[in-house]
Amino acid sequence: MRPGRHSRHIGLLYPTRDCGEDDFLALAARLDPGLVVDFAYVPWGEEIGRLDDLDQAGKHEAVRELGEPDRLSAAARFATRPDVVSWACSSCSFTHGLEGAREQARVLGDRLGVPASSTSLAFLTALAHLDVGKVALASVYHPDTTASFADFLAEAGVTTVHSVSADAPSDRALAAWDGRRVTGLATAADHPDAEALLIPETALHTTPLLEDLETAVGKPVLTATAVTLWEASRALGGPPRLPRLGELFAKR
Repeated sequence: MRPGRHSRHIGLLYPTRDCGEDDFLALAARLDPGLVVDFAYVPWGEEIGRLDDLDQAGKHEAVRELGEPDRLSAAARFATRPDVVSWACSSCSFTHGLEGAREQARVLGDRLGVPASSTSLAFLTALAHLDVGKVALASVYHPDTTASFADFLAEAGVTTVHSVSADAPSDRALAAWDGRRVTGLATAADHPDAEALLIPETALHTTPLLEDLETAVGKPVLTATAVTLWEASRALGGPPRLPRLGELFAKR
């Protein structure tokens, strides 16, 4: 979409080309047909081959390396300067801890001179907006990485009462998951003590599932794509209240 004179412009830093960008664009079109979303890609380390071929320790190191603030700053080059920017990767932000995620956002904000955040920080903002303090995690990651996300949430005062870990090989593999598989993961992760269910992965295609996921578990379901665009839209003046996108987009 070509930016118009009065368009609102969101810049997303993204880890792997041709994974979940179309899901972001689909949600943005539902929020506002004039909303422009541009992507810039953060290159993986030169010694990283296929993520699928790495063991857990190698994947963890690759993810942490990708989220180094200097690497993000160097990659934050958009054809048009956005009005707001977000590091649209969950694991590459939460594995640096809460202060590390905040540092990523500070560096991006200084680099572009606009409000900046990340998917992991957006989860925290969304949870505060919904007044949620206990969550279940439908994680696609290795159990160690899932534990890192639970630790990140705990730093912000959010308790994880239950989690499941699918241990998927890569974001590119996750981009091919269909709705049935995502829904199965969500229902397996749900817990009666959880006030909301979190699905932290921006390669998954979750926009068409938002309403059905909440119906399936009977509580708010926050997906990585949804919270990233919700928070970015909020920085631009607030997303509209819309039906069929879940509790996050329904509550003022």
